[in-house]
Amino acid sequence: MRATSPVIVGRDEEIGLLSSALDAVQRRSGRALFLLGEAGIGKSRLVGECAYRAYGLGMPVLRGRATSTGLVVPFRPLAEALASRFRAAGTPTDPELTPYHPALARLVPEWRRAGSPGYPETVVELAEALLRLLSVLGREAGCTILLEDLHDCDTETVAVVEYVIDNLADLPILFLGTLRPEPGAALDLVRSAERRHVATVRELGPLHDDQVRALTTACLEAGPQEIPEAVHRRLVGRAAGNPYLLEVLLADLIDTGRLRRTDGAWEAVEQPGESIPSDIVRSWARRLERLDEPVRDLLLASATLGSQFSVTVLQTVTGFEDRALFTHLRSAVEAGVIAPDGAAPDRYTFRHSLTAEALISSLVPAERASLARRAAAAIEHSGEPLDEDGRQLVASLQLAAGDRAGAARQFAEAGRRMLASGAHGSAVVLLERAHPLAAEADRAAVAESLAVARAEGGDLDGALKLADALPPVPARSEAAARRGQFHIDLAWAAVMAERTADAALQVEAARVLLGPAPPPGRRAALVVVDGYLALLPGLPGTGRPPRDPVETEQAVQKAAETAEAEGLPVVACQAWQLLALLRREEGFDAADAALERMLSISTEHALPVWRVEALVRLGANAFMRTGDASRLLSARAAATDLGALLLTRTVDGLLAMNAVLCARWEEAQEIIDRSAEASARVGDLSAHRYLLLAGATMAAHRGRRRDMDRALAAFRRAGGEQSLLVPLRSGLCRAFGALLEEDPERAAAGLDEALAWELDHPSYYYLSGRYGLRPLLRVLAGQADRTELEEARAAPGGCLAWNRQFLDLADAVLLGRKGDPAGAARLMASFTQRSAPFPVAHHLGLRLVADAARADGWGEPVAWLRTAEEFFYGAGVQPVSAACRAALRQAGASVGQHRGGWDRIPSPLRTSGVTPREYEVFVLLPERPGNQQIARRLSISPRTVEKHMASLLNKTGRADRAALCEFAAECAAEPA
Repeated sequence: MRATSPVIVGRDEEIGLLSSALDAVQRRSGRALFLLGEAGIGKSRLVGECAYRAYGLGMPVLRGRATSTGLVVPFRPLAEALASRFRAAGTPTDPELTPYHPALARLVPEWRRAGSPGYPETVVELAEALLRLLSVLGREAGCTILLEDLHDCDTETVAVVEYVIDNLADLPILFLGTLRPEPGAALDLVRSAERRHVATVRELGPLHDDQVRALTTACLEAGPQEIPEAVHRRLVGRAAGNPYLLEVLLADLIDTGRLRRTDGAWEAVEQPGESIPSDIVRSWARRLERLDEPVRDLLLASATLGSQFSVTVLQTVTGFEDRALFTHLRSAVEAGVIAPDGAAPDRYTFRHSLTAEALISSLVPAERASLARRAAAAIEHSGEPLDEDGRQLVASLQLAAGDRAGAARQFAEAGRRMLASGAHGSAVVLLERAHPLAAEADRAAVAESLAVARAEGGDLDGALKLADALPPVPARSEAAARRGQFHIDLAWAAVMAERTADAALQVEAARVLLGPAPPPGRRAALVVVDGYLALLPGLPGTGRPPRDPVETEQAVQKAAETAEAEGLPVVACQAWQLLALLRREEGFDAADAALERMLSISTEHALPVWRVEALVRLGANAFMRTGDASRLLSARAAATDLGALLLTRTVDGLLAMNAVLCARWEEAQEIIDRSAEASARVGDLSAHRYLLLAGATMAAHRGRRRDMDRALAAFRRAGGEQSLLVPLRSGLCRAFGALLEEDPERAAAGLDEALAWELDHPSYYYLSGRYGLRPLLRVLAGQADRTELEEARAAPGGCLAWNRQFLDLADAVLLGRKGDPAGAARLMASFTQRSAPFPVAHHLGLRLVADAARADGWGEPVAWLRTAEEFFYGAGVQPVSAACRAALRQAGASVGQHRGGWDRIPSPLRTSGVTPREYEVFVLLPERPGNQQIARRLSISPRTVEKHMASLLNKTGRADRAALCEFAAECAAEPA
């Protein structure tokens, strides 16, 4: 007889907490809860209660459980949770989820596409996709995801859970997880989440005496006074407040007839002293004795396989025919020992993990080892190929049978397969299991695989520590060749982590092991890694002198050809990608040719990630050369179709910058808002920095200094000052912004700063001003001649659309000075055509060259100034608008007054009588400039500034200039 309580006893506070969380989720306030406690303490009962209440509120419920068999199965609880929902409700069809289908295909089989090679998504990409899916499911009533037994789950699932709970605060999602207080990644996550106040943790303690009595009466459907006192005392002493143990012990008492109902009352037939089982193991041993022998054998074999088991594997181990097998399984289900696993039709599960452990513990050690040995042999020699799960199961059985070396081989092979599939965390777990078990002859190979798994999983320090501890290998041996490839793999991981010194050491170690004449394929891989190091010459700590770029390019070219000949498409793609960077110095045609070859190889060999990488880089080159973003948009569509979310964010950064340069402000802001936070959330610092810089550049190109400074502060906090984006920050952003403030000295200083950085560092960002804006300003200042201009034109950066417009202007100024107005006019016509996509740069260019044109007697400077003044007045860039009006006056041209402009003045200032001219002074005050600075920027006299300042003090009621500047800063900080 089963003695199970129909109600939950002693958990009122926890139920209240769950109810409160469900209410919050309905208000779009996400919650994360963890229930912590020993096996049998009641965690699953509370999860069931939460699911029941969520269903009652109309919430979608997703419920999954980690496997307790000891197998490492990446994302199993998540896949089971999604299946539990979609099996009944079908997969969601919301269009906004379409970009996330490829990333979620690992969890949702319906979203896997036949014939597609798939994309090895990162954990953060999968986590972000899952978060979006849960948000959509919870849009109407909220959504609940329940994950049980997290102490048994894989490290990838733990990482996804951490990401989800860190980012669900404003989403309609309730996350509820359960786990035992066992050391491991899951418990570390829970403690960390509790410290960071992103999750509520409730530890379930044992039931006290009154609650034990209440649970007993619920199981027996009796009143509190009907429970014999001796039975109650024994249950309190033996169950130790654990509800599951109490129910098992109570069932044993009833099954053995020592507690029975007589004349409507419960009575103890004998004092439940010595004859009551001393612990749960003896209780289950007694229950086994009452089952038929075939059923008993089946349960013991099942328990050997773990608390969850496959019917197919069980049949392999037991040898039962189908009819007998399912007859015995049905008997075990009726006895209340096992139940079908709702997540998979081929699987059964013990009703509690303690049950399987107790059944195995009822056997003597020799019998347990013999049973495990037979099971391992039956699975291994079944004739069916072993997948990762099968190898782990065989390894666990061999370990239980005492075969440590055999277990190590199976764990190691499963780990290497996990590594190849991109599940780095699970690979580390399995290889760490294998390493101490391995025989002496196998241990070094296992350690090498473990180090690579750690390096590719982000733990480069741990990988290098393992590498340092490896024993030496004989020169020119198979082991030396394998070790050489190992060091190449570590070097590549170090390059990707920008750990130049470590990469250089690994390259040198590989060279020593491979000798002067390594196999062609390994030589090619070594040259490619070494070539990437050549991009960082002279960095501190490398100990490596700068290398000749021509020699590097020639070596990488040969490596690319060798890799193709040796059938190494990934190495070939790495080589051609590197060549595309190196060949930018020869021109963008040469760079694009390398990328086209990379695209061809990746397409031919079905390498989707490398194919999209090639498309992205080709799109970026096209955007820089022409200003046209159409190829970038195609690359983004390909990245989205593949589910490559990180690549998508990279393209978004480029698209945002393109929109900024083309003055499509709303489009740029929409992209930045969509992707900047998401890129930070997934830890994609490269894309995040570029998006932040795009935001700062947009503020600079709109003449909004304070907004630019705020965005650059965020850029700095994200590590932007230590990135390759520094010259863009100095030139494209700050220097251009200074020109919109009519501060050419500061602009020139910013451009000089960008140039100095580029001379000390290799840079392939050509929009910093070195090849366009800086030559123009130097020509205008009389500091550069045609030789310098032609050098800029001949450089690869000189062919880019953004730079060519400024070079045309500089050329026009030089021709005008030489008395060639017709030639200057031709260049101005070329400038007009080239600058059409870039309205801010176009009108700024007209402003910059108008004075030179008027002085040298060429072009139409008055018309240019009127056009620029109208544009910048409409854009709210007052310094340039005012400078254009002043220049028109100096040219003797009439200057019409803008009678509008009142709408730009905030209501409190307008009602105080502040005029548009006074407001132009007011908006400059947050920077606390002097009167002379204000006069220069607005092209008015210092005396006029004094009059406006006096009027502003009077109209705003501020006591002094400092108070007025404070007030101006407050107004600037408020949204318009």
